[in-house]
Amino acid sequence: MDVNLRRLRSFVTVAEELHFTRAAARLFVAQQSLSKQIAQLEADLGTPLLQRTSRTVQLTPAGEAFLAATREALACFDQGVAEARRIGRGGQATLRVGFIVGAALELTTLILSEFTSRNPGARVELHEFGFPDPSAGLASATTDVAFIRLPSSTHGLVTTPLFTERCVVGVSTAHPLSNRERVSVQDLLDETLAIGRTDDTVWRDFWTLANQRGRSTQRLVETHSQSEEVEVVALGMACNITPAAAQRYSPHPGVRFIPIDGYPGSVVAVAHRSNPLNPLVTAFAAAAKAVRDREPQILQMIQNAPVTRGLAP
Repeated sequence: MDVNLRRLRSFVTVAEELHFTRAAARLFVAQQSLSKQIAQLEADLGTPLLQRTSRTVQLTPAGEAFLAATREALACFDQGVAEARRIGRGGQATLRVGFIVGAALELTTLILSEFTSRNPGARVELHEFGFPDPSAGLASATTDVAFIRLPSSTHGLVTTPLFTERCVVGVSTAHPLSNRERVSVQDLLDETLAIGRTDDTVWRDFWTLANQRGRSTQRLVETHSQSEEVEVVALGMACNITPAAAQRYSPHPGVRFIPIDGYPGSVVAVAHRSNPLNPLVTAFAAAAKAVRDREPQILQMIQNAPVTRGLAP
């Protein structure tokens, strides 16, 4: 069976979004063209991969199995392409660095600069990942090393913690809590919370207070991007648990950020798989650690950044 890569990538995107319109927008193709690609792929395989209704799109059991295999195959292919290009450039080493929203905040540029200065012959490829993959490509081997936020359900990761950032709750300016200086976890247990759609249940539980809710009913609004989540909060559809840096990186006139007492902070770390194939991975982790250890003032600013009810200055 000859299945082209375009159809495979299209299928993965649809599987991540579970929505043809959003998937088509991500791929910059017409929805009709995307639907045709998926239908052709299903015809080639001889089995449906997606169950469609007028309102929902869900993976079939065959689709679940094929998604896992497809992600692995694409990751291997992409790694082969990168290696071929590296050899074609005369052996220049390449490091694929993944990151999610915010990366390592004010440390990000310093760490990248430190790594490139220590490894002048290395080439860095940056890859941004959204809510569906909090591992920033490590789970699928799409990246070699990544800036991630813990906790994570991805097994076998070696992590170098950089800092712990306080968690805050984002609420609409019209919300009854918006004038509070601080809130407790108990204040939030009955609130509807916005959360990025992901299969990482450990990550999801942390950002939805799931372990604190016990048997209480949890009302969630799933979002697909940071900007969408901020708008959901501003409209009063939900609150969101988020790092304090959201006030600096995602300010919105309709959102207030309030510190949460008694809730653990969010740990930002450099992470990689336990058996890295790329020798530059350990060099990157060492560069990150060196920057962390020599920049106590930046760490203090990140970890103790004031949270105000208004916008960040």
